Amino acid sequence: MEATWQPYEKHGDLSERSDLPNSVFAYPGQRKEPLTDASHVRNALARFNQVIDVSDEDRELAAANIKKAAAYYGVDVSEHDWHEVDV
Repeated sequence: MEATWQPYEKHGDLSERSDLPNSVFAYPGQRKEPLTDASHVRNALARFNQVIDVSDEDRELAAANIKKAAAYYGVDVSEHDWHEVDV
């Protein structure tokens, strides 16, 4: 699946999360797990299997978005497939 993530350099407070475009979220349809910097990418990867109310297709897209954001921010991702992420 092709990633939809795009970098977004303007990052504000959590109260301004609603101002972020869908393209910065691992799960853009649900606006879950913003990927706005390396710390958020690591957090999204660590919480990957804790996200609820998403389909396998959503997880596949989120994994692609996390990988793309990780490459952009220089975060190492050893998993090659979203099924490999530890529960």
